[in-house]
Amino acid sequence: MQLATIKARNTLPLYSLFIANAISLVGNVFSLIAIPWFVLQTTGSATQTGVTGFFTILPVVLAGFFGGTLIDRLGYKRTSIIADLASCVTTALIPLLHVTIGLEFWQLIVLVFLGALLDAPGSTARAALLPELAEQAGMPIERATSFVHVIERGARLVGAPLAGFLIGIMGTANVLWLNAISFIVSAAIIGLLVPVPKLAEKEQKTGRYFDELRDGLRFIANDSLILSIVVMVMLTNFLDAIFGGVLQPVYVNEVYGNALNLGLLIAANGGGAVIGGLIFAAIGHRLPRHTTFVAAFVLTGFRFWVYALYPPIWVLTVVTLITSIGAGPLNPIIGAIEFERIPPHMRGRVFGAITAGAWIAMPLGMLLGGILTDRFGTFIMMIGLAITFLITTLSMAFIPAMKEMNRKPQVSSLP
Repeated sequence: MQLATIKARNTLPLYSLFIANAISLVGNVFSLIAIPWFVLQTTGSATQTGVTGFFTILPVVLAGFFGGTLIDRLGYKRTSIIADLASCVTTALIPLLHVTIGLEFWQLIVLVFLGALLDAPGSTARAALLPELAEQAGMPIERATSFVHVIERGARLVGAPLAGFLIGIMGTANVLWLNAISFIVSAAIIGLLVPVPKLAEKEQKTGRYFDELRDGLRFIANDSLILSIVVMVMLTNFLDAIFGGVLQPVYVNEVYGNALNLGLLIAANGGGAVIGGLIFAAIGHRLPRHTTFVAAFVLTGFRFWVYALYPPIWVLTVVTLITSIGAGPLNPIIGAIEFERIPPHMRGRVFGAITAGAWIAMPLGMLLGGILTDRFGTFIMMIGLAITFLITTLSMAFIPAMKEMNRKPQVSSLP
């Protein structure tokens, strides 16, 4: 009985972090669905909806570059709580101002910008809490990062249709109120059930802010494996932005003419990634990382070749589900490598810079995707995307730095 109590005490903080992360992520998905829908309902303008979307991506890049050092200074637990509470306030102000004094479009943009700006550091801070909690619970880091990835994908898979359903029965404003409450719940769980990691608590930086920011960027530049991962993820995210942001919706509209089929394909993508994440959570710590990483990435790209064949929707859905299993191991492997190589006191600034690097090419991908699809059509674009993605992902097998994935160095906690 005493052993069971000790085990429960050791695992409670980790599972509390998982639950808080799930609630916060579902809240983010609600925002992703409800806010653009709110803009369409109140303005009727697709252009203003697009502008709103732009101001949800830009803060992620800015917060990644400039907010990471602030996370290290404030502490991971404190930053997570502050970010959730700030997201609660900015989300709640949208329906509150709308039904009281009125809400101008520029005011909505400011609230969306601030919400996204403060949310990104919160996600980074929760990720930085993971290693010590996983160690305390006796869970391999590959399994812990897999669960984080499964929760993220699951939040999208469940949150998007749930948000649409709730908007239909409650109205957009009430969903935004519900969204604000979810952030309070997440902050309360972190505040009450997740302790401050002792290692992170010891590492308090006293240098200048921008010196510490440069330290984080210098760390990435000097670690050939981390730098290679950042560059490769930036390239693949660029290609994925072309596909998901423009090419896939245009293709589905041309070939199947039904938005429901687009939702089906997106759901199959999320479902496959969840399956892949669960498989990796069970056996990932026994697999060679480099081989698994390259093979999984290549598998995800096979769907582009099938798209080019213009198959029936059920065939494309099944293929999407199967190939998306390859997405399951990718983020858990990257997360495990980051936790093993990045010193604990630098997680905030380095994670933030990595996130910014991964996202920075996505707006450009969406812009170029629209221009090139209009010019060349879906078939040429799909073939070009399939070839480019295959070359990019296969090249990872021959990059010397990426072969270091299989080594598991112990990072020093000293500055």
